[in-house]
Amino acid sequence: MNKIVKYILIALLVIGALWAALFFVKSNSKSTIEYDTSQPFTTTIERKTVATGKVIPEDEVEIKPQITGIIDKIMVEEGMKINAGELIAVIKVVPNEQAMYQARGRVRNAELALNNAKIEYERNKTLYDKGVVSNQDFINQKLAFEQAEQELKNANADYQIIRRGSIGGSSEANTNIRATVSGTILEIPVKEGDQVIQSNNFNDGTTVASIADLGKMIFEGKVDEGEVGKLEVGMPLEISLGAIEDRTFEAKLKFIAPKGVEEAGAVQFKIEGDVTVDDSVLIRAGYSANASLVLESKKDVLAIPEALLQFDKDTAEPFVEVATGDQKFERRDIEIGISDGVNVEVVSGLEESDEVKHWNKTEPIKKGEEEEGEEEAA
Repeated sequence: MNKIVKYILIALLVIGALWAALFFVKSNSKSTIEYDTSQPFTTTIERKTVATGKVIPEDEVEIKPQITGIIDKIMVEEGMKINAGELIAVIKVVPNEQAMYQARGRVRNAELALNNAKIEYERNKTLYDKGVVSNQDFINQKLAFEQAEQELKNANADYQIIRRGSIGGSSEANTNIRATVSGTILEIPVKEGDQVIQSNNFNDGTTVASIADLGKMIFEGKVDEGEVGKLEVGMPLEISLGAIEDRTFEAKLKFIAPKGVEEAGAVQFKIEGDVTVDDSVLIRAGYSANASLVLESKKDVLAIPEALLQFDKDTAEPFVEVATGDQKFERRDIEIGISDGVNVEVVSGLEESDEVKHWNKTEPIKKGEEEEGEEEAA
C-alpha cells in the first residue's frame, strides 16, 4: 500500500514538473512588443482659439408709434422685405375724454374770441372809412382779427388730432406706422387689437416691428482674458454656424471690449467682427456661431506628433525616446515650441533623420488568449 502511494506521489510530481515546463515554454514563446517609430517633419503650426457667440444684424431698428391707440391693421408679416416709407400698420385712436373736453373748450374759446375780434374789426373799418380812426389803429385791429381766425384753425386742428389722430386731408397721418429703413421684418411683437403707447421723454414706447438688413451681419462673441491680449483689430476670423454645416464664412475683427465681465469665475471680453455674407446663403438673425482666431502661427518648422512626448516626473521637462538600433532606444531631452493640439514644434534636440519611439503602444491580444480571458471571467 505504501508503495502505491509512493508511486502516485511520484507520478503527480512528474506531471507537475511537465506542466511547469510547458507553461514556461509557452510564456517565453510570446513575441515581445515591437514599437513603431516616426520621423520629425516640417509643417506649419497655428495656435488657435475659439470664441462662441452668435450672428446678428449690424443695425436693427425698432419701429414705434407716434400716437397712443389700438392696432387696427397689420400690413406686413415677419420675414418680408420692406422699403423705407412702406406702411407697416394702422392705429385706431381711442381719445382721452379729458383731453377731448379740453380741446373742445379751446375751440369754443377761439370761436368767442374770433366773434369779438370780428365785431371790433367791422366797427373800426366803418370808422376808418369815415376818417375817424387812424390808419395805425385800423391795422392793429385787422391784425387782431386775423390772429383770432388763425387761433380757431389751430384749436380745430388740435381737436381733430386728439379725436382721430390726424387732421382731415393729411397725407401723413400719425395713425399710419411706416418703415423708417429698408430691410427684412425680423419681428412683429404686437397683434391686431393690442394697445400701443407712443414714444416720449418718459416712455420708450411700444415696439410695433423690428427691421434689419440681413446682408450686413456681425459676429458677437466673447473670449477669455488669457487670450484677449493677443487679439488685434483687423485680424481675420473664420465663422462656422451651427445651423449651416460644412460651410464657413470669413470675417474681420472690428471691436474688442475695453472692459471684461466676470462669468463663472472667469473674465470674458466681448468681441465683434464683420461677416462677409454670401448672397446664395440666408443667414438668419441670432444663429449660434463659433469664431476661430489664429493667435500664433509658425511656418516651415520641425514638428512631431504631440502624442510622442513624455515628461520627466521630477522636472516636468519634455523628452522623447530615439532609436539607436533594432528596438533599442535612448532618452533625449528636447525643447518644444507652440502646439496646435495635434503636432508640436521641436525647437532643439531632434533632427529630421531621427526615429522617435511611439512609447504608449500596447501589445495586441491574441485570439486564443482573448477566449481564455472570457472563459475565466465567466
